Amino acid sequence: AKELFRISGFGFRISETIALFSSFFLATSFWHINFSRIGFRAILVPFILVFSFYFLFRGFRTKKISNFIVSGIIFGLGFHTYISFRLAILLIAVTLFLWWLFYRKEGIEKRFWLFAICYLLFIVLVASPIGIYFLNNPQYFISRATGVSIFAQPNIIRAFAESLVRHLGMFNFSGDFNWRHNVSGSPLLFWPIGILFLIGIIISIKKSIFSIKNKNYLSLTVYLTLLSWWLIMMLPGVLTYEGIPHSLRCIGAIPSVFILGAIGTNFLYWKIRKNLRITSWRTSGLVALGLILLVFSFLYGQYFRYFKLWGENPEVQGAFTQNFVEIGKYLNSLPPETQKYVIVNEPGVPVPYPQGIPVPAQTIMFIENIKFGKVISIYLLPENLNQIKINNKKTVIAPMRQDQNLFDELNQAFSQGKIQKEKDFWVYLLNQ
Repeated sequence: AKELFRISGFGFRISETIALFSSFFLATSFWHINFSRIGFRAILVPFILVFSFYFLFRGFRTKKISNFIVSGIIFGLGFHTYISFRLAILLIAVTLFLWWLFYRKEGIEKRFWLFAICYLLFIVLVASPIGIYFLNNPQYFISRATGVSIFAQPNIIRAFAESLVRHLGMFNFSGDFNWRHNVSGSPLLFWPIGILFLIGIIISIKKSIFSIKNKNYLSLTVYLTLLSWWLIMMLPGVLTYEGIPHSLRCIGAIPSVFILGAIGTNFLYWKIRKNLRITSWRTSGLVALGLILLVFSFLYGQYFRYFKLWGENPEVQGAFTQNFVEIGKYLNSLPPETQKYVIVNEPGVPVPYPQGIPVPAQTIMFIENIKFGKVISIYLLPENLNQIKINNKKTVIAPMRQDQNLFDELNQAFSQGKIQKEKDFWVYLLNQ
Protein backbone atom coordinates (compact mmCIF):
# COMPACT_ATOMS: atom_id res chain seq x y z
CA ALA A 1 0.00 0.00 0.00
CA LYS A 2 2.85 2.37 0.76
CA GLU A 3 4.44 1.70 -2.64
CA LEU A 4 1.09 2.16 -4.34
CA PHE A 5 0.49 5.62 -2.89
CA ARG A 6 4.09 6.79 -3.23
CA ILE A 7 3.87 6.74 -7.02
CA SER A 8 0.93 9.13 -7.17
CA GLY A 9 2.71 11.96 -5.39
CA PHE A 10 1.14 11.48 -1.95
CA GLY A 11 3.32 12.54 0.93
CA PHE A 12 5.17 10.00 3.02
CA ARG A 13 2.82 10.46 5.99
CA ILE A 14 -0.36 9.70 4.02
CA SER A 15 1.23 6.72 2.25
CA GLU A 16 2.45 5.30 5.53
CA THR A 17 -0.87 5.97 7.28
CA ILE A 18 -2.81 4.05 4.62
CA ALA A 19 -0.23 1.24 4.73
CA LEU A 20 -0.47 0.94 8.52
CA PHE A 21 -4.26 1.00 8.60
CA SER A 22 -4.62 -1.60 5.84
CA SER A 23 -2.03 -3.87 7.50
CA PHE A 24 -3.80 -3.60 10.85
CA PHE A 25 -7.19 -4.40 9.31
CA LEU A 26 -5.79 -7.45 7.52
CA ALA A 27 -3.92 -8.66 10.62
CA THR A 28 -7.13 -8.56 12.68
CA SER A 29 -9.48 -9.85 9.97
CA PHE A 30 -11.25 -13.16 10.63
CA TRP A 31 -11.55 -13.63 6.86
CA HIS A 32 -7.78 -13.60 6.38
CA ILE A 33 -6.74 -15.17 9.69
CA ASN A 34 -9.04 -18.15 9.19
CA PHE A 35 -7.76 -19.01 5.70
CA SER A 36 -4.15 -18.40 6.70
CA ARG A 37 -4.59 -21.12 9.35
CA ILE A 38 -6.10 -23.72 6.99
CA GLY A 39 -4.19 -25.77 4.41
CA PHE A 40 -6.05 -24.33 1.43
CA ARG A 41 -3.88 -23.41 -1.56
CA ALA A 42 -6.17 -20.39 -2.06
CA ILE A 43 -4.31 -18.40 0.64
CA LEU A 44 -1.38 -18.17 -1.82
CA VAL A 45 -3.48 -15.95 -4.12
CA PRO A 46 -3.44 -12.73 -2.02
CA PHE A 47 0.18 -13.43 -1.05
CA ILE A 48 1.33 -13.68 -4.68
CA LEU A 49 -0.79 -10.75 -5.87
CA VAL A 50 0.58 -8.46 -3.15
CA PHE A 51 4.24 -9.17 -3.85
CA SER A 52 3.88 -9.31 -7.63
CA PHE A 53 2.15 -5.93 -7.79
CA TYR A 54 4.52 -4.45 -5.22
CA PHE A 55 7.49 -5.18 -7.50
CA LEU A 56 5.52 -4.17 -10.60
CA PHE A 57 4.66 -0.72 -9.22
CA ARG A 58 8.16 -0.36 -7.82
CA GLY A 59 9.54 -1.18 -11.27
CA PHE A 60 7.43 1.46 -13.00
CA ARG A 61 8.44 4.00 -10.33
CA THR A 62 12.20 3.27 -10.30
CA LYS A 63 12.42 2.15 -13.95
CA LYS A 64 14.67 -0.77 -12.94
CA ILE A 65 14.14 -3.87 -15.06
CA SER A 66 15.09 -6.23 -12.20
CA ASN A 67 11.79 -5.37 -10.48
CA PHE A 68 9.82 -6.47 -13.55
CA ILE A 69 11.70 -9.77 -13.66
CA VAL A 70 10.93 -10.49 -9.99
CA SER A 71 7.31 -9.41 -10.43
CA GLY A 72 6.87 -11.63 -13.49
CA ILE A 73 8.37 -14.66 -11.72
CA ILE A 74 6.09 -14.22 -8.71
CA PHE A 75 2.98 -13.68 -10.84
CA GLY A 76 3.80 -16.74 -12.96
CA LEU A 77 3.89 -18.87 -9.82
CA GLY A 78 0.29 -17.85 -9.15
CA PHE A 79 -0.96 -20.05 -11.99
CA HIS A 80 0.26 -23.08 -10.03
CA THR A 81 -2.00 -22.20 -7.08
CA TYR A 82 -5.76 -21.72 -6.82
CA ILE A 83 -7.96 -21.71 -9.93
CA SER A 84 -9.35 -18.20 -9.22
CA PHE A 85 -5.88 -16.72 -9.81
CA ARG A 86 -6.35 -17.11 -13.57
CA LEU A 87 -8.70 -14.12 -13.64
CA ALA A 88 -5.83 -11.93 -12.39
CA ILE A 89 -4.81 -11.75 -16.06
CA LEU A 90 -7.58 -9.14 -16.42
CA LEU A 91 -5.99 -7.11 -13.62
CA ILE A 92 -2.65 -7.18 -15.45
CA ALA A 93 -4.37 -5.85 -18.58
CA VAL A 94 -5.95 -2.96 -16.65
CA THR A 95 -2.75 -2.06 -14.80
CA LEU A 96 -0.50 -2.16 -17.86
CA PHE A 97 -2.98 -0.04 -19.82
CA LEU A 98 -2.98 2.61 -17.08
CA TRP A 99 0.82 2.71 -16.97
CA TRP A 100 0.92 2.89 -20.77
CA LEU A 101 -1.24 6.04 -20.59
CA PHE A 102 1.21 7.65 -18.17
CA TYR A 103 4.37 6.63 -20.04
CA ARG A 104 2.87 7.83 -23.34
CA LYS A 105 2.03 11.19 -21.77
CA GLU A 106 5.62 11.46 -20.51
CA GLY A 107 6.98 10.63 -23.97
CA ILE A 108 8.76 7.42 -22.86
CA GLU A 109 6.42 4.88 -24.46
CA LYS A 110 9.32 2.75 -25.75
CA ARG A 111 10.53 2.14 -22.20
CA PHE A 112 7.05 1.00 -21.24
CA TRP A 113 7.08 -1.66 -23.95
CA LEU A 114 10.51 -2.86 -22.85
CA PHE A 115 9.31 -3.22 -19.25
CA ALA A 116 5.98 -4.79 -20.20
CA ILE A 117 7.51 -7.36 -22.56
CA CYS A 118 10.11 -8.35 -19.97
CA TYR A 119 7.42 -8.68 -17.30
CA LEU A 120 5.09 -10.76 -19.51
CA LEU A 121 7.95 -12.94 -20.77
CA PHE A 122 8.86 -14.08 -17.25
CA ILE A 123 5.19 -14.71 -16.43
CA VAL A 124 4.93 -17.00 -19.46
CA LEU A 125 8.19 -18.79 -18.64
CA VAL A 126 7.20 -19.57 -15.05
CA ALA A 127 3.59 -20.46 -15.94
CA SER A 128 4.56 -22.58 -18.96
CA PRO A 129 4.67 -26.01 -17.19
CA ILE A 130 1.02 -25.86 -16.19
CA GLY A 131 0.16 -24.16 -19.50
CA ILE A 132 1.70 -27.04 -21.46
CA TYR A 133 -0.16 -29.52 -19.25
CA PHE A 134 -3.50 -27.83 -20.00
CA LEU A 135 -2.73 -27.75 -23.73
CA ASN A 136 -2.26 -31.51 -23.61
CA ASN A 137 -5.20 -32.04 -21.23
CA PRO A 138 -7.74 -29.27 -22.03
CA GLN A 139 -10.53 -31.16 -20.24
CA TYR A 140 -8.92 -30.29 -16.88
CA PHE A 141 -8.64 -26.55 -17.49
CA ILE A 142 -12.19 -25.69 -16.42
CA SER A 143 -13.44 -29.06 -15.17
CA ARG A 144 -13.45 -27.94 -11.52
CA ALA A 145 -15.44 -24.78 -12.28
CA THR A 146 -17.93 -26.23 -14.76
CA GLY A 147 -20.26 -27.84 -12.23
CA VAL A 148 -20.63 -24.73 -10.05
CA SER A 149 -20.71 -22.09 -12.81
CA ILE A 150 -23.65 -19.73 -13.40
CA PHE A 151 -23.47 -20.87 -17.03
CA ALA A 152 -24.71 -24.28 -15.93
CA GLN A 153 -27.94 -22.69 -14.62
CA PRO A 154 -31.21 -22.57 -16.64
CA ASN A 155 -31.41 -18.76 -16.43
CA ILE A 156 -27.85 -17.39 -16.69
CA ILE A 157 -28.78 -13.70 -16.30
CA ARG A 158 -30.87 -14.33 -13.20
CA ALA A 159 -28.15 -16.55 -11.68
CA PHE A 160 -25.50 -13.89 -12.36
CA ALA A 161 -27.62 -11.09 -10.86
CA GLU A 162 -28.36 -13.09 -7.71
CA SER A 163 -24.73 -14.13 -7.29
CA LEU A 164 -23.51 -10.56 -7.84
CA VAL A 165 -25.90 -9.07 -5.26
CA ARG A 166 -25.10 -11.71 -2.66
CA HIS A 167 -21.35 -11.34 -3.13
CA LEU A 168 -21.50 -7.54 -2.93
CA GLY A 169 -23.54 -7.86 0.25
CA MET A 170 -21.21 -10.35 1.95
CA PHE A 171 -18.93 -7.62 3.30
CA ASN A 172 -21.53 -5.73 5.34
CA PHE A 173 -24.79 -7.69 5.41
CA SER A 174 -24.83 -11.47 4.92
CA GLY A 175 -21.63 -13.44 4.40
CA ASP A 176 -20.50 -16.97 3.63
CA PHE A 177 -22.70 -19.63 5.29
CA ASN A 178 -20.03 -22.35 5.24
CA TRP A 179 -18.71 -22.85 8.79
CA ARG A 180 -15.28 -23.74 7.41
CA HIS A 181 -14.99 -20.24 5.95
CA ASN A 182 -16.93 -17.98 8.30
CA VAL A 183 -19.19 -17.60 11.29
CA SER A 184 -22.13 -18.81 9.24
CA GLY A 185 -23.96 -15.94 7.54
CA SER A 186 -22.15 -13.12 9.34
CA PRO A 187 -20.59 -10.26 7.31
CA LEU A 188 -16.95 -10.79 6.34
CA LEU A 189 -15.92 -7.40 7.70
CA PHE A 190 -16.13 -6.15 11.28
CA TRP A 191 -18.88 -3.51 10.99
CA PRO A 192 -16.68 -0.37 11.47
CA ILE A 193 -14.28 -1.65 8.79
CA GLY A 194 -17.24 -2.44 6.55
CA ILE A 195 -18.36 1.20 6.73
CA LEU A 196 -14.81 2.45 6.12
CA PHE A 197 -14.56 0.10 3.14
CA LEU A 198 -17.68 1.67 1.57
CA ILE A 199 -16.25 5.15 2.19
CA GLY A 200 -13.02 4.05 0.53
CA ILE A 201 -14.92 2.85 -2.55
CA ILE A 202 -16.77 6.15 -2.88
CA ILE A 203 -13.53 8.15 -2.49
CA SER A 204 -11.74 5.94 -5.05
CA ILE A 205 -14.53 6.36 -7.61
CA LYS A 206 -14.54 10.15 -7.11
CA LYS A 207 -10.74 10.33 -7.35
CA SER A 208 -10.77 8.19 -10.52
CA ILE A 209 -13.31 10.47 -12.22
CA PHE A 210 -11.39 13.59 -11.13
CA SER A 211 -8.10 12.07 -12.38
CA ILE A 212 -9.59 11.30 -15.80
CA LYS A 213 -10.84 14.90 -16.16
CA ASN A 214 -7.41 16.28 -15.19
CA LYS A 215 -5.42 13.58 -17.02
CA ASN A 216 -3.61 12.75 -13.79
CA TYR A 217 -2.71 9.22 -14.85
CA LEU A 218 -0.65 8.38 -11.76
CA SER A 219 -3.56 9.09 -9.43
CA LEU A 220 -5.90 7.26 -11.83
CA THR A 221 -3.55 4.24 -11.80
CA VAL A 222 -3.68 4.01 -7.99
CA TYR A 223 -7.43 4.23 -7.52
CA LEU A 224 -8.54 2.39 -10.67
CA THR A 225 -6.09 -0.45 -9.95
CA LEU A 226 -7.58 -0.90 -6.47
CA LEU A 227 -11.16 -0.81 -7.73
CA SER A 228 -10.33 -3.19 -10.59
CA TRP A 229 -8.48 -5.51 -8.21
CA TRP A 230 -11.53 -5.72 -5.97
CA LEU A 231 -14.05 -6.25 -8.79
CA ILE A 232 -11.95 -8.66 -10.87
CA MET A 233 -11.00 -10.89 -7.94
CA MET A 234 -14.67 -11.00 -6.95
CA LEU A 235 -15.50 -12.63 -10.30
CA PRO A 236 -14.42 -16.17 -9.27
CA GLY A 237 -17.24 -16.04 -6.73
CA VAL A 238 -19.74 -14.02 -8.76
CA LEU A 239 -19.50 -16.37 -11.75
CA THR A 240 -20.48 -19.36 -9.62
CA TYR A 241 -23.84 -20.35 -8.17
CA GLU A 242 -22.94 -22.99 -5.59
CA GLY A 243 -22.56 -22.04 -1.91
CA ILE A 244 -22.92 -18.30 -2.56
CA PRO A 245 -21.68 -15.96 -1.28
CA HIS A 246 -18.36 -17.80 -1.29
CA SER A 247 -15.52 -16.06 0.57
CA LEU A 248 -12.88 -18.62 -0.43
CA ARG A 249 -13.33 -18.07 -4.18
CA CYS A 250 -13.05 -14.29 -3.62
CA ILE A 251 -9.90 -14.57 -1.51
CA GLY A 252 -7.83 -12.67 -4.09
CA ALA A 253 -9.83 -9.51 -3.27
CA ILE A 254 -8.55 -9.41 0.33
CA PRO A 255 -5.64 -6.95 -0.19
CA SER A 256 -7.73 -4.47 -2.17
CA VAL A 257 -10.63 -4.65 0.31
CA PHE A 258 -8.44 -3.66 3.25
CA ILE A 259 -6.56 -0.99 1.33
CA LEU A 260 -9.91 0.51 0.31
CA GLY A 261 -10.94 0.37 3.97
CA ALA A 262 -7.70 2.13 4.87
CA ILE A 263 -8.45 4.89 2.33
CA GLY A 264 -11.76 5.51 4.12
CA THR A 265 -9.99 5.48 7.49
CA ASN A 266 -7.29 7.86 6.29
CA PHE A 267 -9.98 10.26 5.01
CA LEU A 268 -11.74 10.31 8.41
CA TYR A 269 -8.45 10.45 10.33
CA TRP A 270 -7.25 13.61 8.60
CA LYS A 271 -10.73 15.17 8.73
CA ILE A 272 -10.91 14.65 12.49
CA ARG A 273 -7.32 15.78 13.00
CA LYS A 274 -7.95 18.94 11.00
CA ASN A 275 -11.14 19.87 12.82
CA LEU A 276 -10.20 18.73 16.32
CA ARG A 277 -8.48 21.44 18.28
CA ILE A 278 -6.28 20.03 21.02
CA THR A 279 -5.75 22.86 23.47
CA SER A 280 -4.58 21.03 26.59
CA TRP A 281 -2.76 17.92 27.71
CA ARG A 282 -6.06 16.60 29.10
CA THR A 283 -7.71 16.74 25.71
CA SER A 284 -4.65 15.16 24.15
CA GLY A 285 -4.73 12.38 26.74
CA LEU A 286 -8.42 11.70 26.18
CA VAL A 287 -7.87 11.44 22.43
CA ALA A 288 -4.96 9.04 22.94
CA LEU A 289 -7.00 6.96 25.38
CA GLY A 290 -9.89 6.83 22.90
CA LEU A 291 -7.58 5.59 20.13
CA ILE A 292 -6.08 2.93 22.42
CA LEU A 293 -9.55 1.71 23.40
CA LEU A 294 -10.55 1.63 19.72
CA VAL A 295 -7.53 -0.49 18.79
CA PHE A 296 -8.13 -2.93 21.63
CA SER A 297 -11.83 -3.19 20.77
CA PHE A 298 -10.81 -4.30 17.25
CA LEU A 299 -8.34 -6.80 18.66
CA TYR A 300 -10.73 -8.23 21.22
CA GLY A 301 -13.64 -8.30 18.77
CA GLN A 302 -11.69 -10.43 16.29
CA TYR A 303 -10.15 -12.56 19.05
CA PHE A 304 -13.64 -13.33 20.39
CA ARG A 305 -14.96 -14.08 16.92
CA TYR A 306 -12.14 -16.49 16.01
CA PHE A 307 -11.47 -18.33 19.27
CA LYS A 308 -14.90 -18.21 20.92
CA LEU A 309 -17.80 -17.51 18.57
CA TRP A 310 -16.35 -19.65 15.77
CA GLY A 311 -13.68 -21.86 17.35
CA GLU A 312 -15.93 -23.30 20.07
CA ASN A 313 -19.01 -23.77 17.90
CA PRO A 314 -19.84 -27.47 17.40
CA GLU A 315 -20.85 -26.75 13.79
CA VAL A 316 -17.18 -26.15 12.99
CA GLN A 317 -16.27 -29.74 13.89
CA GLY A 318 -18.83 -31.01 11.39
CA ALA A 319 -17.71 -28.54 8.72
CA PHE A 320 -14.15 -29.84 9.02
CA THR A 321 -15.37 -33.47 9.25
CA GLN A 322 -13.42 -34.07 12.45
CA ASN A 323 -14.74 -37.65 12.55
CA PHE A 324 -12.46 -38.46 9.58
CA VAL A 325 -9.51 -37.35 11.70
CA GLU A 326 -10.70 -39.59 14.53
CA ILE A 327 -11.03 -42.55 12.14
CA GLY A 328 -7.46 -41.99 10.98
CA LYS A 329 -6.14 -41.81 14.54
CA TYR A 330 -8.07 -44.94 15.50
CA LEU A 331 -6.67 -46.93 12.56
CA ASN A 332 -3.15 -45.78 13.41
CA SER A 333 -3.59 -47.02 16.97
CA LEU A 334 -4.34 -50.63 15.90
CA PRO A 335 -1.68 -53.35 16.04
CA PRO A 336 0.38 -53.73 12.80
CA GLU A 337 -0.98 -57.20 12.10
CA THR A 338 -4.60 -55.96 11.97
CA GLN A 339 -6.21 -55.87 8.53
CA LYS A 340 -7.79 -52.44 7.98
CA TYR A 341 -10.45 -51.52 5.45
CA VAL A 342 -11.95 -48.05 4.96
CA ILE A 343 -15.32 -47.97 3.18
CA VAL A 344 -15.49 -44.61 1.37
CA ASN A 345 -19.24 -44.01 1.43
CA GLU A 346 -18.87 -40.21 1.31
CA PRO A 347 -19.45 -38.39 -2.00
CA GLY A 348 -16.63 -36.44 -3.56
CA VAL A 349 -14.47 -35.82 -6.61
CA PRO A 350 -12.47 -38.98 -7.48
CA VAL A 351 -8.73 -38.62 -6.87
CA PRO A 352 -6.43 -40.54 -9.25
CA TYR A 353 -4.49 -42.08 -6.35
CA PRO A 354 -5.48 -44.58 -5.18
CA GLN A 355 -7.81 -45.95 -7.83
CA GLY A 356 -10.16 -43.00 -8.11
CA ILE A 357 -11.27 -42.99 -4.47
CA PRO A 358 -13.36 -39.85 -3.61
CA VAL A 359 -11.45 -36.92 -2.09
CA PRO A 360 -12.88 -37.16 1.50
CA ALA A 361 -10.70 -40.25 2.04
CA GLN A 362 -7.59 -38.09 1.65
CA THR A 363 -7.91 -36.97 5.27
CA ILE A 364 -7.50 -40.51 6.61
CA MET A 365 -4.77 -41.28 4.08
CA PHE A 366 -2.88 -38.17 5.15
CA ILE A 367 -3.01 -39.23 8.81
CA GLU A 368 -1.76 -42.70 7.89
CA ASN A 369 1.06 -41.19 5.86
CA ILE A 370 2.16 -39.08 8.81
CA LYS A 371 2.78 -42.17 10.94
CA PHE A 372 3.80 -44.84 8.44
CA GLY A 373 5.08 -42.89 5.45
CA LYS A 374 2.56 -44.69 3.25
CA VAL A 375 -1.11 -45.71 3.07
CA ILE A 376 -1.64 -48.88 5.14
CA SER A 377 -5.39 -49.42 4.98
CA ILE A 378 -7.31 -50.68 1.94
CA TYR A 379 -9.85 -48.15 0.65
CA LEU A 380 -12.98 -49.47 -1.04
CA LEU A 381 -16.19 -48.02 -2.45
CA PRO A 382 -19.44 -49.47 -1.00
CA GLU A 383 -20.08 -51.43 -4.20
CA ASN A 384 -16.75 -53.25 -3.80
CA LEU A 385 -17.37 -54.98 -0.46
CA ASN A 386 -16.74 -58.32 -2.18
CA GLN A 387 -13.04 -57.38 -2.32
CA ILE A 388 -12.72 -57.70 1.46
CA LYS A 389 -10.60 -60.76 2.21
CA ILE A 390 -10.67 -62.37 5.66
CA ASN A 391 -7.57 -64.50 6.42
CA ASN A 392 -8.18 -65.39 10.07
CA LYS A 393 -6.58 -62.11 11.05
CA LYS A 394 -8.07 -59.41 13.20
CA THR A 395 -9.94 -57.19 10.75
CA VAL A 396 -11.43 -53.73 11.15
CA ILE A 397 -13.84 -52.29 8.60
CA ALA A 398 -14.42 -48.55 9.07
CA PRO A 399 -17.16 -46.83 7.02
CA MET A 400 -16.56 -43.09 6.70
CA ARG A 401 -20.26 -42.44 7.32
CA GLN A 402 -22.63 -44.43 9.50
CA ASP A 403 -24.97 -46.44 7.27
CA GLN A 404 -27.15 -49.20 8.71
CA ASN A 405 -27.71 -50.72 5.24
CA LEU A 406 -23.96 -51.04 4.85
CA PHE A 407 -23.63 -52.80 8.20
CA ASP A 408 -26.50 -55.13 7.22
CA GLU A 409 -24.56 -56.09 4.07
CA LEU A 410 -21.46 -56.76 6.16
CA ASN A 411 -23.48 -58.92 8.56
CA GLN A 412 -24.79 -60.96 5.65
CA ALA A 413 -21.28 -61.43 4.22
CA PHE A 414 -19.52 -62.00 7.56
CA SER A 415 -21.96 -63.33 10.14
CA GLN A 416 -19.28 -63.63 12.81
CA GLY A 417 -18.61 -59.88 12.92
CA LYS A 418 -19.87 -57.23 15.33
CA ILE A 419 -20.57 -53.51 15.22
CA GLN A 420 -18.76 -51.32 17.73
CA LYS A 421 -18.86 -47.58 18.50
CA GLU A 422 -15.57 -45.66 18.67
CA LYS A 423 -15.94 -42.01 19.68
CA ASP A 424 -18.07 -40.37 16.95
CA PHE A 425 -18.00 -43.23 14.45
CA TRP A 426 -18.82 -46.93 14.15
CA VAL A 427 -16.64 -49.83 12.96
CA TYR A 428 -17.22 -53.46 12.03
CA LEU A 429 -14.92 -55.94 13.78
CA LEU A 430 -13.98 -59.47 12.68
CA ASN A 431 -11.91 -62.15 14.48
CA GLN A 432 -11.49 -59.95 17.53
